[in-house]
Amino acid sequence: MTRLNRPVGPMTTAIHSGEAPDPATNASAPPIHMSSTYVSEDVSGFSAHDLTPDSPYAYSRWANPTVAGLEAKIAAMQGTEACLCLASGMAAATAIFFTFLSAGDHVVVSDVSYAGVAELARDTLPRMGIEVSTVDMSDLEAVTGAIRPNTRLIHTETPVNPIGRLTDLAAVSRLARQAGALLSCDATFASPLGMDAVALGVDLVMHSITKYIGGHGDAVGGSVAGPADLITQMRTEAAIHHGGVLSPFNAWLISRGAATLPLRMKAHEAGAQSVAEWLEAHSRVSKVIYPGLASHPQADLAARQMTNMSGMVSFQVGDAAAGRSIAQNMIDRLEVIHYAVSLGHHRSLVFWMETEGLIESSFRLGGSQLESYRAYAGDGIMRLSVGLEDAEDLIADLDRALS
Repeated sequence: MTRLNRPVGPMTTAIHSGEAPDPATNASAPPIHMSSTYVSEDVSGFSAHDLTPDSPYAYSRWANPTVAGLEAKIAAMQGTEACLCLASGMAAATAIFFTFLSAGDHVVVSDVSYAGVAELARDTLPRMGIEVSTVDMSDLEAVTGAIRPNTRLIHTETPVNPIGRLTDLAAVSRLARQAGALLSCDATFASPLGMDAVALGVDLVMHSITKYIGGHGDAVGGSVAGPADLITQMRTEAAIHHGGVLSPFNAWLISRGAATLPLRMKAHEAGAQSVAEWLEAHSRVSKVIYPGLASHPQADLAARQMTNMSGMVSFQVGDAAAGRSIAQNMIDRLEVIHYAVSLGHHRSLVFWMETEGLIESSFRLGGSQLESYRAYAGDGIMRLSVGLEDAEDLIADLDRALS
């Protein structure tokens, strides 16, 4: 596996990290190791607890060379010592919670986050005896007020899914350090190229690698990158014990996509900026949320924290009835953009996300938290993942649906 001996640029890192010519054939492209088991050349114990970083491969739930290559690539791109890849983004989030939290512990979670994480935090963790506080992570006073003596983890997300609100990671990191808690961050919307989460103080950086890292909408996976000791704990707990491991074939697909991530993120950002500016001027659009716009409520934080504004645009089109009507127009009239869930793919995707349904099912917000959500989303938003198509074609497509 390639180990680059000097600092290199992001494209070189994305292409070469975690890869090397195949020693058996000298093939330039890495192979897919689909074997579940490996022939042993030594007498050894039958326990994953005996494994060391130098142990040979034995069983693919414990470690697999194709998955290990992807883990090395993501760690290099994210700037961490190690990475664990799992079967989905939700498997990655679950790995964080169930490795570092036990009954009686307390966790602070972003009140707006990926719906599966939101529901896990509100429904499953309390059933396991874990205390949960959900807070608006853009409100540092609220974060401070939520921390307790038994807080072991603060889990944030930036930009948050689906509204694009930001978290000041450096500030939340300082609060976590003072509390003696770990800080984890779902950075899926930003990608590893969107911000230096490690430099901002994040201990564990999580991605749904189904999204930007894979980039082609053909493989599901998740990752957590961080210090080697923390990742080793997660590997034992989440991969070996919980068993949510990533398929080698999906790892191979995602690794192939990851090699072009720096190029793709530049194109996503450029396309999203053009589309967001056009939407902001459209008569049927009442609000646009994109970190690259001066109108973003946290534009100063975006400029300070993000190195790529990514391709995620949210926009309001009036009340819920108007949103549903335009969503149907999109289903009927769009020719380039797909009306579909998910994000971060080379194809552009859009989906109507009504506030009432999300508040009832996933977020369950009230008071100032609901007011903050509505400030971004109103009665609902169109969540647009800008792909790699020509911006003028995306604009023409949206114009058909909005007219």
